[in-house]
Amino acid sequence: MTGRRPPLTTDRRLGAGAVRSHGTRGSYRAIASIDGELHLERTDLGVPAPGPGQPPGRPLACLVHVTDLQLADVQSPTRFEFLNRYYGDPRYAEIIPVQRPQEALTPHAVDATLRTLNAVRGPVTGLAPELAVTTGDAIDNAQWNEMQNFLALFDGGTVRPDSGGPRYEGVQSPDWPDDIFWVPDGPGPGGADIYRREFGFPYHPGLLERALREFAATGLNIPWLSCFGNHEALNQGVGVMTDGVKKALVGGSKPVGLPPGFDHNQALDLFTDQPDAFMAGPSRLVTPDPERRPVARRDFVEAHFRPGGQPFGHGFTAQNRADGTAYYAYDTPAARFIALDTNAAVGGASGSVDHDQARWLEERLAEVHSVYRAADGGQVRTGGQDRLVVLFSHHGIDTLTSTRAAAAGHGTGAQLGPVEMLALLHRFPNVILWLNGHTHINAVRPRPNPGAPGRGFWEVTTCAIVDWPCQARLVELIDDGDVLSIVCTMVDHDTPVSPRSLGSLDDLASLHREIALNVPAGGAHAGRPGAAGDRNVTLRMAAPFPLKGLAG
Repeated sequence: MTGRRPPLTTDRRLGAGAVRSHGTRGSYRAIASIDGELHLERTDLGVPAPGPGQPPGRPLACLVHVTDLQLADVQSPTRFEFLNRYYGDPRYAEIIPVQRPQEALTPHAVDATLRTLNAVRGPVTGLAPELAVTTGDAIDNAQWNEMQNFLALFDGGTVRPDSGGPRYEGVQSPDWPDDIFWVPDGPGPGGADIYRREFGFPYHPGLLERALREFAATGLNIPWLSCFGNHEALNQGVGVMTDGVKKALVGGSKPVGLPPGFDHNQALDLFTDQPDAFMAGPSRLVTPDPERRPVARRDFVEAHFRPGGQPFGHGFTAQNRADGTAYYAYDTPAARFIALDTNAAVGGASGSVDHDQARWLEERLAEVHSVYRAADGGQVRTGGQDRLVVLFSHHGIDTLTSTRAAAAGHGTGAQLGPVEMLALLHRFPNVILWLNGHTHINAVRPRPNPGAPGRGFWEVTTCAIVDWPCQARLVELIDDGDVLSIVCTMVDHDTPVSPRSLGSLDDLASLHREIALNVPAGGAHAGRPGAAGDRNVTLRMAAPFPLKGLAG
């Protein structure tokens, strides 16, 4: 069953090791297409691999996971890109990178990914996906215009990457007062910026003008669910949206450096609590744009209730609209999907779940269990119908480490960290899978239940679209009798391996992937593809209840 190769759209693996010399200056490399990886059996939860010749099981569901698009307004006045100069300074480790050389091309990479997902089929079940799950950081800087592009890409519509005035006014402009950014159409093929001078990045006159043109997106042709991430909530995913930042977002001044006498030892605290401090240095004039206004959690939720959206609200409910929350449950015939809001609105990139949300989660889990374990260890029988449970959120278990929310009195009761969340979830055996993002790295982790040998669930973290290897993940749920199989397959967008003329949308998406590979401090050497056991895998676990009653 798991020895099959995926079909065309998932068979071309462009992951770690699939590179060859570009033949240009520096260390710049091109991408080569190689055979897709076979699915690796993961038996960490104590269920053995199937015997030879065992027939495929009964398909229950097929879905896709897409995360961390980080669609950026690349001309925003409050993206402090100049901080990239401090990449080697550990005091900036939780802030940088602020700017990526490929980011103006990200809308095209997302569009290509979604068009590919519209045509893909599960390599084991042969099913087309019935649902897509996103897990946050769809946008980069909590801005309204970024939000509109995200929705246009996923629902289909006109994408407008440009902002501000009639000409590009960002850090990749040839007249920008810094050489630490890739300038694709700077003077001459040799280039004056560090990317072209030291790393052999290509010369593409007119690229930014082409990348920022509006275009029509096809959108996903299946229902998709949304999720709230820290880059939707905070300035550059870290800083509180102060009144000063909100005003600067729609203003006409963009900082280009730190103020004199800046205390680097306070960089992270200032970035988190007082990002205005990074606007006090030298600046240059840019064209104001009211569409850059900030997005709060309530705005993010409300924007999803668009005519024609499938499902209407993309998972968010009337209750979310009323109370400004961003967690919800969504049911399919085979499974309940539970979206968590793991963001600390008081600042910081780490995750947080407060007691209010945890109590709500416990109630939603109990509704789809016939039997579960109470907090005191006793068994609770509900008489209800069992359903598989798939959690999804931006942060994963190991990044639920924020202490800021508790200190600020966010929500009521104690915050749930990794230990508390695992203890809660292990009381409910129908939880089989937790999908998340945030780290931009492929990772598959078993979460065994210490109180019930052979039981537990799988946590699956998928890499970012914005960064190498720029992939989505296909997930198939299969009833193998007493065993549940979760088959995960990485999906590359189906565009040319190497960009040709840059005259098509596919060429721009292809270039995005190639540039992402070559980012000196975050490309092929950053470990983001993960190991083989983090990519194409079959995750085996004991069925938490008889699956024959579930619709397939």
